[in-house]
Formats: sequence, C-alpha cells, structure tokens
Amino acid sequence: MNSINDAFGFLVEKLAPILFYQIYGFPLITLVLMFGGLVFTFYFNFINIRGFKHSIDIIKGKYDNPNDTGQISHFQALTSALSATIGLGNIAGVAVAVSLGGPGAVFWMVFIAFFSMSAKFVSATLGQLYRKIEDDGSVSGGPMYYLNYGLTEKGYGTLGKILAAIYAIFIIGGAFGGGNMFQANQSYELFGKLIGLPNYLYGMILAILVGIVIVGGIKRIGETTEKIVPLMVVLYVGASLFVILTNLEKLPFVLSSIFNQAFAPDAAYGGFIGALVTGVKRAVFSNEGGVGSASIAHSAAKTDEPVREGIVAMIGPFIDTIIVCFMTASVILITADANPLYKVGGGINGAELTSAAFGTTISWFPYILSIVVFLFSFSTMISWYYYGDKGWKYLFGSSSIKVYQGMYLSCIVLGSIASLGNVIDFSDMMILSCGFPNIIGCLFLLPLLKDKLNEYWSKYNNGEFKVYK
Repeated sequence: MNSINDAFGFLVEKLAPILFYQIYGFPLITLVLMFGGLVFTFYFNFINIRGFKHSIDIIKGKYDNPNDTGQISHFQALTSALSATIGLGNIAGVAVAVSLGGPGAVFWMVFIAFFSMSAKFVSATLGQLYRKIEDDGSVSGGPMYYLNYGLTEKGYGTLGKILAAIYAIFIIGGAFGGGNMFQANQSYELFGKLIGLPNYLYGMILAILVGIVIVGGIKRIGETTEKIVPLMVVLYVGASLFVILTNLEKLPFVLSSIFNQAFAPDAAYGGFIGALVTGVKRAVFSNEGGVGSASIAHSAAKTDEPVREGIVAMIGPFIDTIIVCFMTASVILITADANPLYKVGGGINGAELTSAAFGTTISWFPYILSIVVFLFSFSTMISWYYYGDKGWKYLFGSSSIKVYQGMYLSCIVLGSIASLGNVIDFSDMMILSCGFPNIIGCLFLLPLLKDKLNEYWSKYNNGEFKVYK
C-alpha cells in the first residue's frame, strides 16, 4: 500500500508546478477564478441578489411543467449539484482552510462564494442553452458542449473544440480526485476507523455501494440525492447551530478574528496571501463556482427556459459556502480553546479536526458526524461520477464507458489508502484547473447570455410565465 501511495505522491509532485503556476505568490488559477466571478457579477448587474427570491420560487416548483424536455426537476437538479458540492469540502475542506490559512481564510471563502453565485448562473444557463438531447431522451450538457458549440457559433470553432477537450480531461480528473478520492479518504478517517475496517476493505465496500447507484444514471442519482441532501443538511446545520448558540458569547470574538485576520493575518498561516489563496481554493473546491461542473447536472433539468435553471443554480454557493461552510468554520473557531487538534499554523487537519470541535460541546456528536460524513461523501461520489461520465463520453463515446466506471471505482479504493496531503493537492489541481477553459470560453458568450437574461427578466416582470403551484 505504501508503494502505491508513494507513486501517487510522485505524480502529484510533478504536476503541481505546471497546474499551479504562480504570479507573485498567487496561483494563476486562483486569479482566473476570482476574475471570472467578479466580471460575471458586475456584467449581469448582481443577478445573484436580484434573482434570489425568484430562485426560491423556482426551486419550490412554482414553474415546474412536467411536460418540459429534460430528465429531472429543478429541485432534483439542484440537489444533484449540491450533493456534489455539499460534501466533505464543507467538513474536512473548511478544517483544512482554517488549519492552513487561519480564521482569515474563512472571510475569503465567503467573499468569493458571493461572486461564485453569478459564475454558477452563467455556466448553468449556458449548459441548458447548448445541451444535447439523445435519441433515448437522456441529456448531455455542460462546459464541453457550450464551449464547443457556443464558440463555433461565434466563429471560434477551433478554440472551442480545444477548450472543450481540455475541460473534459480536467473534469474526468476532478471526478477521480476531489469528487472521489478526497471523499473516500476523509470518510474513512471518521467512519471507516470508527467501525474498525482496514482502509482498503472500507474502500472496496464503498466502491460497491457507489457502483449500485451509478448504473442507474442521472435519474437514479437525482432520486437518491433528493432524499439524502436535505436530510444531511438539516442534521448538520442543526448541530452547528446548537454549538454556536450554546457558545453565543464567543461568536463576536470569532467574527472579529475572521475579519481582522483576513487583512492582517498571523504570519504562521502564511500572511495575507496565505489566507486569501487558501480561502479562495477551499471555497471553489467546496462550491465549484467558476469550475462549470454543476452545469452538467443542471443541463438535465426539465425546463424550456435556460435562464431559469441558471437562476436555480446560483443558490448552490449560497447554501454550500455562505451557510454550511461558515457554520463549520464558526464551530471550529468557537471551540478552538477546548480542541486539542486545533493548532495555530499546525499544518493540514481535515475531518478529524471538525469532529473534535463538535465533540467539545456535544460529546456523542462525533458518532453522528461519522454517519453524516459517510452520507456527504457517498452523495458527492455519485454526483461526481456523473460529471466524469459526461466528460468521458464527450471524449471517447459511450462504447468505452465501462473503462471509466472501472477506473472510477478503483479510485475509491486508492483514495481510502492515500495520504490526505497528496489527495488534497491532486483534487485541487484537477477541479480548479477546470476553471481555465470554462471561464475563458464563457467570456466569449456573455453578450448572448445577457440578451437571454434581459428577455427572460422582462417576461418575469410582466407576469408572462405560467404558474403550476
């Protein structure tokens, strides 16, 4: 097992300087993702704010026409996308952010999440505009399609095909890494160890369970996630609120430290750049804003209004990062004095740090959290399988999909036995790198998207949309 882990670590070490090229200490991909979120938000006149209420109405099914083209409802599309984002990035990822970037990293996580809402709107709307309906009624969509066909319409066919192919490669890598190995690694730390299974055996059992769901495609994934996601969010948020409310007197100090350390951070965490870069990386890893991956799930939603699905999608980063990640960070920081695992500049700590934080207030909750972690990781793995599946089919067609399935399930076992440091680095490289081709391509398509949004918003304000609930 050590030789496999060493070989994996060697691969990560060689790829890191290429994919995390830095400019004055800032990874280039971090700057690209921040630039994309800011541009999209201002270009669409803060659609993340003005469309918020309308988004809630859509999610509640107010405009759901069962006869619209697609495979799943707006709510199922959102839960499928959220199951890929509300995962261990919210539990282990936040702990890693606080460990490496300090309290200030939390501020930058929330900051970038606000602008990531607009990035989700852009990619999900484009995913609907350029989705492909197969002969069997299944839907293929996402950045591979809007980069290829959208840029071809603009007269940049060669560039579109290149960006689409690059994206497909990275989304497959992201499925293997952050959507799979990271989940298996951290769920073993809390759940596998608790039940006393060897890491390789835990990985094999988890692979079998994931395999049972993924053979049913997006319909079964949607049916599974719409049951798991609301349950695990309510359970986790409820426990977080209990810890916060029972330590309410500490909250002002925690909020102060998050804000102050964002601009004048402790040198032990790498200073300002350390806090900013760590916060942005962990936020994007958690909510995937600018990465474009969620548009693959949202492309399958039943709707004849592409903009409507984009407005649904933008709620994802709000729930994922601004609510769930912020609560995790608050619990860790509120209980820091009583948590033996919390150390200033103490290196990487993942799910076990979060578990210990809850344990300081709710002695038995680490056992419940281990189950929540399992559900989080399981739901994330089945949704990310679908993302990688679409990337694979785009590049290689459906005939070789069994190869991808075998590789995906094998990575669950590899993730269970690999070290957290290697898994984190590989996951970041693959998922964050999706932002390069996605944001570059989206910039070419913004004028088209603005016309579509203006047309939709005019109809909405005039009450022209049929209401079903």
